[in-house]
Amino acid sequence: MDFEQLKTFIEVQRQKSFSKAAEKLRITQPAVSAQIRSLEREIGETLFDRKGGKVTFTAAGRVFEPFAEHALDCQRHMMMMVAEQLRSPRGEVGISAQESTSLYVLPDVFVEFKKYYPKVALKIIRSERARTLELLANREIDFGVVSLPVKDARFAVETIHRDELVLTVPTDHPLRSIKDAGVKDIVKYPFLLPKQGRQRELILNIFGMQDVQPKTVMEVESGELMKRFILSGLGIGFLPSANIADEIKRGTLEIVKLESLRLSRDLGIVYLKEKSMTRATKAFLEIATRDVGGPGSSGLPA
Repeated sequence: MDFEQLKTFIEVQRQKSFSKAAEKLRITQPAVSAQIRSLEREIGETLFDRKGGKVTFTAAGRVFEPFAEHALDCQRHMMMMVAEQLRSPRGEVGISAQESTSLYVLPDVFVEFKKYYPKVALKIIRSERARTLELLANREIDFGVVSLPVKDARFAVETIHRDELVLTVPTDHPLRSIKDAGVKDIVKYPFLLPKQGRQRELILNIFGMQDVQPKTVMEVESGELMKRFILSGLGIGFLPSANIADEIKRGTLEIVKLESLRLSRDLGIVYLKEKSMTRATKAFLEIATRDVGGPGSSGLPA
């Protein structure tokens, strides 16, 4: 059955006449009769008693009426919500990123988005890189924010953030007195290494090029945990500069400049190419891929 049949059924009941219902619906009487017959065949019962020139409900018609009214109410509500969605997006946008990215890179994006789209919920999942890409592939989230590159033809990728990985030490560490420290200076001290991910690969590549191994004291799950361990004096390690900006200002951590060595980190927003976007997800992507609060940032997706 379809909504047109239900509308015809309700109108026949209201008008107590097939011909009057046809006039009201602006269709022919044979069309009304055909729709009611089709509905009765599907239900398996006669819905109207047509005897004596009057159209009245049968017992089945009386039972069916409230369900038909409810279905039409649901349709009207659905159409109203769709129209409202076009005026003001609703729903949910799912984003997965590592803990440090969620804490230090994405908050400005979230604030800007919620300012203009308060009715859209943001579902934030903190996951490491491999898990984020898995969630994307399984269509469990809309966007992932991960270290680049991402070499998977299923995904579209846009760079949203670039900063440096810097050697971070406590303020009283011996390395801070060395003007241009080298990799061989680093290996003299207890070293904290990311447990997995793109940053781990970049860092190990540095030591591999010098044919040395760091004195790894601990493999750490997250950048935030590594920062706390460095503050506690458990070791030194590489962290994105965005993660330690506040600590550098407060003078609780320091950056050691390394001789002829710079490690850059690019973060990208990743999404499935074949997945259709809602108005809300399009808006989030546009905000995420521009400088939030920068010049020309007042224009938003209509």
